[in-house]
Amino acid sequence: MLTGLARDGGLYVPETWPHFSDHEIRAMRSMSYPELATVIMRPFIGDTFTEHEFREMVEETYAGFDHPAVAPLRQLDGGLWLMELFHGPTIAFKDYAMQLLGRMFDKVLTRRGERVTIVGATSGDTGSAAIEACRDRAAIDCFILFPNDRVSEVQRRQMTTVQADNVHSIALEGTFDDCQDMLKALFNDMEFRDRHNLSAVNSINWARLMPQIVYYFWAATALGAPDRPVAFAVPSGNFGNVFSAYAAKNMGLPIERLMVGSNRNDILTRFFTGGTMQVTGVEPSLSPSMDIQVSSNFERLLFDLYDRDGPAVADVLTKFRETGSFTVSQGMLERAQELFEGHATDDTETTRVIAETWKRTAEIIDPHTAVGVDHAMAARAAGRIAAPVPIISLACAHPAKFPDAVEAAIGSRPPLPKHMADLLERPERMTVLANDKAAVSGFIAEHVAGGKGAA
Repeated sequence: MLTGLARDGGLYVPETWPHFSDHEIRAMRSMSYPELATVIMRPFIGDTFTEHEFREMVEETYAGFDHPAVAPLRQLDGGLWLMELFHGPTIAFKDYAMQLLGRMFDKVLTRRGERVTIVGATSGDTGSAAIEACRDRAAIDCFILFPNDRVSEVQRRQMTTVQADNVHSIALEGTFDDCQDMLKALFNDMEFRDRHNLSAVNSINWARLMPQIVYYFWAATALGAPDRPVAFAVPSGNFGNVFSAYAAKNMGLPIERLMVGSNRNDILTRFFTGGTMQVTGVEPSLSPSMDIQVSSNFERLLFDLYDRDGPAVADVLTKFRETGSFTVSQGMLERAQELFEGHATDDTETTRVIAETWKRTAEIIDPHTAVGVDHAMAARAAGRIAAPVPIISLACAHPAKFPDAVEAAIGSRPPLPKHMADLLERPERMTVLANDKAAVSGFIAEHVAGGKGAA
């Protein structure tokens, strides 16, 4: 949790997956969300927290969400469901992990008498969730990189209007992929990393993915698992959310299909179709959190496709960084296709899906959610998901985070929730920096604990 990215540059994954029996999964149907979360995550915690400590943190986390079900399901039609993951403080799915992670960090660091410098990269939603989780925490300095002029105004203001001395919003000149590359460069600078005790809250941090496993169990058991298989449609940029679903599958949840939705930046769709991952230019879209070409969590799946051969994966990724492309064997592609499929939805189709969903169901969805809904409907229409299998499409953000895109589709702007009603009037505080490691590392050093780390 505290390290985030391993010192050899790799990502952490569990050595083995805990497994729940059908009997244990049936028992989950009667649990509250905090009860379920405690049960699902407990095997990963070890002795880091006592049973009481962990349960208390989980209960405190989800007590702050604005819906009693925490992650409610809405039925769009007979076999298509929407799981709303925007009931946390920053109205996006990242809150489900980040609000808990902030408390876990605080507990461990206070116990150890230590301080960390959290550095994160965001395509829109991770940043605000991280800032909200870390603000005013005594043991944490938080620096969030986001691509300048490539997030929505609401997303930007959720980061830049937080008036806390320990958080800093950095608008990097470049794309989200540039922000991710900067993050890895900072972590791979061991002298800088150790001096400032760097840690990560991006989904490269295993502790960020772990709480996201919970809502897949939550939705599936509500719709009859383990006695009925389910499918999930997951809008995906950095592959962390859908990897959490893959984790749930490995832990015993009967998931028949994982539908990975992309926008015009369709590198994941192209991979799951033909087995080649090839970088092209990042193009701005109506769903900016998915404007990504290099999905950092994908290497976790690649690790399994390569039968957990770490050096082989490292070799593939090194060549990928050098050439911008790699191709897996036909056998590996077929193994991936047993569970995963890709689908790309462009801006025109995204607008159409928002409009049609509103007309048909009176549900207003954001453009990322629309990508998932489009994929779900396409898979059902093509017969790839049998009618008895419910499809659960993830509503990853509140529509008010993307008011321009929603207004273009339905003719009106969705209002912000009450606790954010004055967001557009709040003063902003951010720093624009060049895509230059010396500039970014210098800014961090200057501002860690009020400049104490600059020496």
